[in-house]
Amino acid sequence: MLLPTLHRPGRVLLGLLGLAACSPPDPASQADTAIPANCRPPAPFTIQHPAWATNASLYQVNVRQYTPEGTFRAFEKHLPRLQKMGVSVLWLMPVQPIGEVKRKGKLGSQYSLRDYRSVNAEFGSLADLQHLINEAHKLGMHVILDWVANHTSWDSELSKQHPDWFTHDAKGNFVPPVADWQDVIDLDYSKPGLRQYMAESMAYWVKDVGFDGFRCDVAGLVPTDFWDSTRAALEKIKPVFMLAEWDELHDPPFLPKGTFTPHTHLLEKAFDATYALKLHYLLDSVAQGKRPVAALPGYFAAERRMYPAGVYLMNFTSSHDVNSWDNPEGVRLGANAQALAVLTALVPGIPLVYSGQEADSTKKLRFFDKDTIQWNGYPLNAFYAALLHLKQNSPALRNGDACAKFTILPAPADCFVFERASGDGRAKTWVAVNLGAQSQTLAHPAETVTDAFADVGSPVTDAQVTVPAHGWRVLSTKKP
Repeated sequence: MLLPTLHRPGRVLLGLLGLAACSPPDPASQADTAIPANCRPPAPFTIQHPAWATNASLYQVNVRQYTPEGTFRAFEKHLPRLQKMGVSVLWLMPVQPIGEVKRKGKLGSQYSLRDYRSVNAEFGSLADLQHLINEAHKLGMHVILDWVANHTSWDSELSKQHPDWFTHDAKGNFVPPVADWQDVIDLDYSKPGLRQYMAESMAYWVKDVGFDGFRCDVAGLVPTDFWDSTRAALEKIKPVFMLAEWDELHDPPFLPKGTFTPHTHLLEKAFDATYALKLHYLLDSVAQGKRPVAALPGYFAAERRMYPAGVYLMNFTSSHDVNSWDNPEGVRLGANAQALAVLTALVPGIPLVYSGQEADSTKKLRFFDKDTIQWNGYPLNAFYAALLHLKQNSPALRNGDACAKFTILPAPADCFVFERASGDGRAKTWVAVNLGAQSQTLAHPAETVTDAFADVGSPVTDAQVTVPAHGWRVLSTKKP
């Protein structure tokens, strides 16, 4: 029997290290699998996700803070480790030059762009960036670029060449899109020239530089019809993956009260996924004792009312914003940080791992200045490898599969238990997450016999399954 202590956060996970040593399948050798047409969501959700995103997980790369050098070439050395960890899609934060006028901090925000079509010399050259993308492709990974379409820096090339493409106040001055964002100015998408320029710029980074898609900053502040037409144009170059920073279930706090509309329709024609922001903040509240675990089924019911089966969001416990402004996951989530990482990786949706999470870092990285991640020997590398390889290899956990089943099961008060199953029922994954201070014993789920956090193929045959305090159990099966 697998000892429950192997599943306690903060310990050396012997079972996980054994799993990592078994050399999981090489992502580069796996065939891409598209979701069959009969298992895609109904109209008006017409996005056809790239086949390589079907079992994908995201990894956000903060190049500036990743290494002491803070360059593309220095980060590139981590690619083999990340590929072995099971990373499918790398998301690079903005790579363009940063504005100097009204800059925050010494280095400025990476979301205050000065020039959409060049590379920030702080990170290296265009050739360095292309080399990084090519090396990632050789390892079977894809790379998406963080795209800031809503605003530029005050001293951007566009503000000099096309001041009429910006929003102005009554006196004709540039204005920030949000009062607190004083280092950027708002673009005006009623201007056809701006739309054409922005779409052509995005096409350049896909066709000429080699990116495989975009993560789009505050996407809901940009007209949806722009995203719709741009996605269609990019698809003529190659299949792309598009992630929107937005959530139609979450009213952004930076918008004036009463101005938020949940019906941006971003997931219908333009984006493969949006953020699960409402879930993120709910999980923070649960971990901090402000909301009960019993609130989770209500959230997932609301998500399904908004979106049909097969339409999915991005789940996460950290990101660049969360780490720098709210605190690292170890601080916010405490003893439940890893248990909630298991939950967010395995519920329906595409999971995200942020730079430094595999280091179990408790450092709140400075946003506008150099602040290198302390890696500490990557103590959680094997933990994330177990999660991401399970996601990568299980037909029960596919992204965008409307035929798959997600069932929330009865559980003790501090536990959240669910099952994911493929449409044909041959693959199942049973997940029990215990956020309480006492261990729980649950009935062994039928037909789930392999423990994902033990040596590969280890059978679990006991009639009951013990879930340790602040821990988890993940059992799965795959029939021939």
